[in-house]
Amino acid sequence: MIQFNKYCKTGTELTYIEECLSSDKISGDGMYTTKCKNWFESKLGSKVLLTPSCTAALEMAALLVNIEPGDEVIMPSYTFVSTANAFVLRGAKIVFVDIRPDTMNIDETKIEEAITEKTKAIVPVHYAGVACEMNTIMKIAEKWNLVVIEDAAQGMMSTYEGKALGTIGHIGAYSFHETKNYTSGGEGGLLIINDEHYKERSEIIREKGTNRSLFFRGQVDKYTWTDVGSSYLPSELQAAYLYGQLTYSKEINDSRLKVWHHYYNAFKCLADAGKVEIPYVPPTCEHNAHMFYLKLKNLEERSEFISILKSNNVSCVFHYIPLHSSPAGKKFGVFSGEDRYTTVESEKLVRLPIYYGMEKKDYTRVAELVLGFFG
Repeated sequence: MIQFNKYCKTGTELTYIEECLSSDKISGDGMYTTKCKNWFESKLGSKVLLTPSCTAALEMAALLVNIEPGDEVIMPSYTFVSTANAFVLRGAKIVFVDIRPDTMNIDETKIEEAITEKTKAIVPVHYAGVACEMNTIMKIAEKWNLVVIEDAAQGMMSTYEGKALGTIGHIGAYSFHETKNYTSGGEGGLLIINDEHYKERSEIIREKGTNRSLFFRGQVDKYTWTDVGSSYLPSELQAAYLYGQLTYSKEINDSRLKVWHHYYNAFKCLADAGKVEIPYVPPTCEHNAHMFYLKLKNLEERSEFISILKSNNVSCVFHYIPLHSSPAGKKFGVFSGEDRYTTVESEKLVRLPIYYGMEKKDYTRVAELVLGFFG
């Protein structure tokens, strides 16, 4: 069976984990957390904090911007539940906006009509590592005095107009879950702070509401409970695994891009013939080959496609069920305007196998089966 995904491992991770285990510290904020932090800050130019998951990073963001009961947060419905849950936990109402059919990202032209006097934040989600139209979104946010929190869970190594995803809004978040391009041992995340206003408080929230980080830097003579917070530190073992991947970041990115481009070139003829749609990457964007998807004619054709590939030992899968159609989505949110594309486009999309180190014989086999399906 050609798997849909294999978690990333370069072969260096065990060395760093063993070094970590032989040290005197395996809880958070040790040597490897510092190494990862320095790596990201040098690449992104922003303050970063490693977290146990992207979900945790988004929850921290909701705390940082003081989301309260009655506030409204705008986001696409076509996303993972964590994007919404982080704000629902603080009592917010989620306002879902339709997506663009070309990128599957939030339709920036629909955001402004969803804004009310209760709106506090916009959460663009960079689907498949392809950026949302951030210039427009940031202009809207500035006009209405709103906070922008980038859900860049899939976006490490992707850019928009040369800027790394996660560094354009006021706050950003990455995921290092095993399904992502880079993992910190199965789970993990990163909070990216781009606004000076949130930097010191982000450390306090992450350290259970204490000023412990200030204490260890010698900025206060003792640390104490000063604010709301929780335990948002990953273990050193997670950081050690991740650091092994960061040292191979380019190789990982190049490997995935090779598979992505093979698929793209193989299926362009199908797209030109109107049989499928293939991913669109706007000229302002550089993507990270997080996923390769096809959009078929309808739900029935997609189901048949998945079944045929499975019978030929290839695992391919659909993606999100739009949140606004879920029981919790109906309870905690509302869809603004017309659902013109979110549902219908989600029912056509299917993702193909892609992962670091995927062998040529496997991705060419996938391409042959796809071409064969369409005759």
